[in-house]
Parts: sequence; C-alpha cells; structure tokens
Amino acid sequence: MLLGICLPRGLHAEESILQPPELQSEAAILIDARSGTVLFEKNATERLYPASITKIVTGIIALESADPEAIVTVSKEARYEDGTRVYLAEGEQVTLGNLVYALMLNSGNDAATAIAEHISGSKALFAEKMNAFAKDTVGVYDTQFTNPHGLPDPAHYTTASDMAKIAQYAMRNERFREIVATDKMPWNGKEWQSQLDNHNKLLTTYEGTLGVKNGYTQAAGNTLVIAAQRGGLELIGVILKANTNKVIYAEMTKLLDYGFAAFEPRQLFAAGETYEYGTGTEGETPRMFVAEEELWTAVPRHEVADMQVDALGSVTMSTPSRTWTAGMLTLQAFPAESAQPAEAGSEGAGAAEDIRDEAAVAESGWELPIAGAWLLMNIMLGAIAFLKLRKRAMRRA
Repeated sequence: MLLGICLPRGLHAEESILQPPELQSEAAILIDARSGTVLFEKNATERLYPASITKIVTGIIALESADPEAIVTVSKEARYEDGTRVYLAEGEQVTLGNLVYALMLNSGNDAATAIAEHISGSKALFAEKMNAFAKDTVGVYDTQFTNPHGLPDPAHYTTASDMAKIAQYAMRNERFREIVATDKMPWNGKEWQSQLDNHNKLLTTYEGTLGVKNGYTQAAGNTLVIAAQRGGLELIGVILKANTNKVIYAEMTKLLDYGFAAFEPRQLFAAGETYEYGTGTEGETPRMFVAEEELWTAVPRHEVADMQVDALGSVTMSTPSRTWTAGMLTLQAFPAESAQPAEAGSEGAGAAEDIRDEAAVAESGWELPIAGAWLLMNIMLGAIAFLKLRKRAMRRA
C-alpha cells in the first residue's frame, strides 16, 4: 500500500495536489535531481543540526576515496561509539563496502567511526576531509562537520539546501545508489549475527523511492533526505527538524506528491547542440554557444515555459508563475557552420578578431597600468633631455 495523500476524486483533488504543501517542519526543500532546479523551499538556508543524514557524506567519501573491498580493522574507539550501532567488535575485520551498508541501512555510528579512522586516521581528520568535500567538490558553504556520524555538536550543522546538493552529488554514484536502495541485508558480524534493515521507511511505502537517509537526535529532531523517481522525473527532498517521525514521513510524502503532480522534466539541449545568439547589429557575426552536456530542467505542468539565452550563455526559463536559471552554455569562437576562421579581410574574420581582442582584454587586467607607466616614462625622459639641452645652452652663453 502506498503512503500518500488521501483526497477526494475530481478537480478539487487535482487542484489541491498542485498547490505547494504547508509543512510544520522547520526547514525543507525539493529539487529536480537532474538539474538542481528548486521546486519548493522553506527556510532552506537556515543552519540546523543534521543528525544521521551526515552519513550521506561519510558514505560517498568512503566509496570515492578507497577500495570497497579493502579490509578495515575495528578500533576500540569505534567499538564503544555512542548511539546506534551494528555491534562491531574491537579487532574485527570488515570490508569497507560492508561498513558503508551498515552505515546507510542500519545507521551504525560504530561503522561511521571505523570508516573515518580507516580513511583519515581519526574522526577529527576525517571531519576536515568532509568539510573540504562539501566546499570544494559539491560547492556548498553553509555546512560544517565535526564527526562522521552526526551526533550533536554546536559546530556541526547544515542547511536543507546544502543537503539537497550533497544528496544530488551522491546519487550520481551508482554504487551509492545501489546501497541506499537496499531494503535488507544479512549481517554476520563477530558479535552480532542478524540482518541490516534500512531505516528509511519510504523505501517500501512510497512508489519510486530510491533512497537516501533518515536521522534523529534530540537536538536535531527528525531529519530526512529522500530521492524518488516517477515518469522520467527524479526528485530530491530534504526536511529538517520535524517534531516526530510520523510527521516527517507524512510531510515528505506531501512534498514528493506535489513535485510529481506539479512538474515535468524538459530537455532544453542535447549534448553538443548549438545555439546562435544574434547581436542585432547589422554586419556583426552572431555568437555561437554549445551545450557541453545534456541540459535538463523541470517545468510546471499546465504552464507555457519560455527559454531565453543571454549574451553570456546563461539559460533562463520563465512561466507565468516563476522564473529560474536552468544552466549555462559554452561560447564558441566561431559559428558552428564554419569550423575554421573566415579568410582575412572578410567581415567574419574581422568579427572573429574582435572576439579574440575582447577575450584578450578580459583575460588581462594589466593593459591600463602598463600604458600609464609607459607614458610616464616617456614624459620623464623628455624632461631630462630638455634639461640637458638647456644646461648646454647656458654653458655656451
């Protein structure tokens, strides 16, 4: 049975589901996973505690930084880690890949510590790696981590917007997608022989759910990150600081229902496709842009969406209800129909030369200072020469 919104049939139900949901939770965001287009947000940049959704970062770093088949020896610190555990034994040897399963399914804090120590030597050094990953790899700047598991710390925080971008990045890794989509997995540990059960309830109750992770601490409240796909549209939803477990799953369901009902995917450019930007000036060669990869966005259903490309290659979409940036195109030096520059003396060659000149000026900020220094030097040399001539004339007199 699907967990969803119970609405009466007919027009009223359709209109209700097309309206943005009202959420009790402190912060939330919904994005198109392919393009990152924001479809809904509430306090999305407010810094809050993440709790165990921190483990999304730990898991993707583990998969990208080390061999999943590498053997990890569990330390005493990992064995006695606080909070949720998979009961790793001190000295137990486990593959890194299995620890990531324990991390993402059963939310094992002991697994998080074992991963951190294996990759960086300590939790503190691994936290530095997490922060560098967030800023340098994902490009988010309102997030800071002090540990690999999400136990409360005043300096350990994130935002709904940042977590959506982190999850978007992580879900592009096929091994990560496979792990977070796993419902159950046998676990044959040294001290605990059982089965890992994915704590993400929507994985089996909401059609199209792909992952990702839930979390809870008293300080953070309930937190949840979900990726789901229907009809070619993949969404990522994040909710932070819900009062109860029941509320956060009900509100995430509302959020996803709204996204799938109100938006549809739209491909704007194929990889390698070009776009000619006309300058509007007679005789001037138009600029040619190219899409280096497929460019997609999500557009509101039942609305006409217009696309515009500006002189810098920025692609903007607009409908009667909203306007948003959908991506960037890359400037080509010459029009697509001519792979080589036009012959010297032609209008095309002149325009191409102008573009090169403009690019040269844009790339260097030294032209004016150099010209000024050159002019000053010539003035000084002229003054010296004048003084020498005057001195000679005085001597002759």
